[in-house]
Amino acid sequence: MLSDPVLYAGFAVVVTILLAVDLLVVHKDSHAVSLKEAGIWSAIWIGCAVVFGLFVARLHTGEPGANVTLDYFTGYVIEKSLSVDNVFLFVLIFGALSVPRELQHRVLFYGVAGAIAMRTALIFTGAALIERFDWILYLFGAFLVYTGVKTWMQRNDHPDVGNSKLLRRIRNVLPTTDGYRSDRFFVREGGRLLATPMFIVLILVEFTDLIFAMDSIPAIFAITQDPFIVLTSNIFAILGLRALYFLLAGVADKLRYLKAGLAVILGFVGVKLLVESLEHDGIEAIGPVPLPSIDPLTSLGIIMGILAVAIVASLRNPLPPGEEAPAGVAPFEQAGAGRDR
Repeated sequence: MLSDPVLYAGFAVVVTILLAVDLLVVHKDSHAVSLKEAGIWSAIWIGCAVVFGLFVARLHTGEPGANVTLDYFTGYVIEKSLSVDNVFLFVLIFGALSVPRELQHRVLFYGVAGAIAMRTALIFTGAALIERFDWILYLFGAFLVYTGVKTWMQRNDHPDVGNSKLLRRIRNVLPTTDGYRSDRFFVREGGRLLATPMFIVLILVEFTDLIFAMDSIPAIFAITQDPFIVLTSNIFAILGLRALYFLLAGVADKLRYLKAGLAVILGFVGVKLLVESLEHDGIEAIGPVPLPSIDPLTSLGIIMGILAVAIVASLRNPLPPGEEAPAGVAPFEQAGAGRDR
């Protein structure tokens, strides 16, 4: 059941204003984002998300019996946790294509704007499918469990972005310049319209977010099927992704157990969704084993506990010297992306 369209329109206006202030006022000129600036903006974005969460129950009542405030914060924590994995891949992408530090915020801004539009479409599509086909929640739950197991098995892997199939295909299709042209995505040189490396980076960033959206959106639907709560918790977490990148980029490779923690979180919310779907269909036990019932507050505590254990374990057991740099990072020029075609 969708909320009042006016509420969605108001939220869209708020998000648009925040993005406009970020791009046109705060980061009008391209520059390298300092750790201090990243920390301040991370606090601002988290503060905006918290303030919204504290008032969301006054704006939106949700379904009968639902605790929209708790559902919102649980969804926000899940999405914020999973977005850290995005940071790992952004580090690899920017390293593989040698993105200058002063251009990184600009490409991430457009990446986040595209991600907001893409995720909004996916969330409304998912909500419409759930409203029409209840059984699709079983698919979401099974997919989350599968993704959690797969993530656990690949927790120590580092993708080789410089030699990825997607990057090779992009280079084969798009004629590109031999280097960056300030913060422009396309330039006309020699009578030809050429893409710059900035545009290739943007494609990779958008594709990366699409892959992670396949995990994070079902994960929030495992907490609540209220599309307004799913949308707002997701978008507020995404808004802070750029600041989070600049805050964590230098230490991302030191959080060695975080991916394992995210795998456990995905598995947990997948099992929770499966159990709740069974209970909704009147199944209270599987054989002699009763199905557990986990209330929203306990779910939030478990998710935050898993995340805290993963972070603390990473900080107490750092990687040995010489193993901190992710594998597969090659400069843009060395990777052969700078040829005119």
